Amino acid sequence: MTLTRLLLIRHGESRATIERFVGGPRSCTGLTDHGRAQAEALRNRLVAGHDVQPTALYASHFPRAIETAQIIQPALGSLPISVDAGWGEHDPGPDCDGMTYDDFIALYGMPRWDGDPHDITYPGGETIHHFHIRVMDTLKKIVRAHEGGSVVIACHAGVIDAVLRNTLHMHQTGKFELLTTNTSITELVHIQGSKWRLLRYNDAAHLAGMNSPH
Repeated sequence: MTLTRLLLIRHGESRATIERFVGGPRSCTGLTDHGRAQAEALRNRLVAGHDVQPTALYASHFPRAIETAQIIQPALGSLPISVDAGWGEHDPGPDCDGMTYDDFIALYGMPRWDGDPHDITYPGGETIHHFHIRVMDTLKKIVRAHEGGSVVIACHAGVIDAVLRNTLHMHQTGKFELLTTNTSITELVHIQGSKWRLLRYNDAAHLAGMNSPH
């Protein structure tokens, strides 16, 4: 039996979160100083622990994910970073991307993340259902390409949510919430077919004692 290990790392704190705008792929402006410090803490943990021996390093095409991957890269044998848009966060589409949260809510109301996954959350953007399909297609592609390896992926909270809900055969929305911490590690092993093993979720031990300035 060939096991494939995946380590999903949420990016560090983003400027989009702190500046309160819809930070899609067109408007993402990367990490805050605190977000870079979080990624540096993860890098230092990986250097000291030697518990990760990856065969590949991926990042979504969002600047905040690429920047996170670049910071931890020296701890991973300086593997090249493969940028894959399939690992990108839920795409709000060109009309909503970059809007302030206040403007978005004023126009469209508070988004529902626990409703029908086929509902329109972002006018002109992905539905949750289509987002999940895209993420899972990417996951399957990566497992096929790196069978038997260990793959580190710098991605997003929504991506981790989608991966867990689908690999653990749960509802796409509702029922429970996953609150994934910046730069935390979520580790899964692909066993065979649709069988997965969750080894850890939201492991952010490297952030102990690090308080956000915001």
